[in-house]
Amino acid sequence: MLVSVVIPCYNSERSIAEVVELTMAQFDRLADFECEFVLINDGSPSDDTYGAIRGLALRHSCVHGVNLMRNFGQPNAQMCGLGYAKGELVLGMDDDLQTHPSQIPTILEAMASGAFDVVYGVYPESKNGLAKDFTSWLNKVTARKLLGRPKGIRSSNFWCITRQLRDQVILYTNYNPQLDALFTRLTTHVGNVEIEHHERAYGESGYTLGKLVRLWLSYFNYTVLPLRLASGMGVACALAGFVALVITVLRKLLDPSIAAGWASIISIMLLFFGLVLLVLGIIGEYLGDMVLSVNSSPQYIVRETVNLDE
Repeated sequence: MLVSVVIPCYNSERSIAEVVELTMAQFDRLADFECEFVLINDGSPSDDTYGAIRGLALRHSCVHGVNLMRNFGQPNAQMCGLGYAKGELVLGMDDDLQTHPSQIPTILEAMASGAFDVVYGVYPESKNGLAKDFTSWLNKVTARKLLGRPKGIRSSNFWCITRQLRDQVILYTNYNPQLDALFTRLTTHVGNVEIEHHERAYGESGYTLGKLVRLWLSYFNYTVLPLRLASGMGVACALAGFVALVITVLRKLLDPSIAAGWASIISIMLLFFGLVLLVLGIIGEYLGDMVLSVNSSPQYIVRETVNLDE
């Protein structure tokens, strides 16, 4: 069975050859599986990542390289890789050896059972920093509340999906994809297996706090629940304001000597204005996504490929 290994690469000139060679070694030990690689250079600014990918492709016929015109972000690079994947299974992993090739057999064993369309390798002990751990927790809660993911299921950057699921995922052409959200939307046959999380072998994470926040916000493209919550908050605030107004008028009629409470009025106004701005911000996220979609903003643009049939 052919497994397509999709790896987005960002400033990984030093690490990608080791990742590929260790992964090949794992597949050499697996009698029922063979692999191909789709390596996507996501606009690496600091080194010659695509040069390293091209060198690997020239040495190994199973290595295919894609060079994007600029940095589009990891989810977009993954979507690009899915488009070129030919395997019956598609395995997604990182370029820094944190999603270590030694854990691949555990994930493939779960997929071989036939019970799942997607399996995530999850970590009993994370080696990420505090910011990444927090946003991972936030993504988990968001996916469960907004997308209806089963409570016991966790996600990670180490996953494997079926060809059938891959064929459905690549039909999504929005500029701002979120693979976890798409997997959750398309199937309920999702599994977890515990694997070992390794320390980053090279470099530093390319995820800044801003990128992590944008990644979290991308979940909102797959649900209208925030808009419904915003509507509910608006109704609740309007009712609260009406009740407060009635009480204020009645108190003033019953006791004209009561002084006007400027501090309380200002506090209430600030509260309501804050809620209004919050609601407008949520609506703005949706409108911004609609504008970019209407403008046909691309998920990615391929500059060149190596070892691939166009």
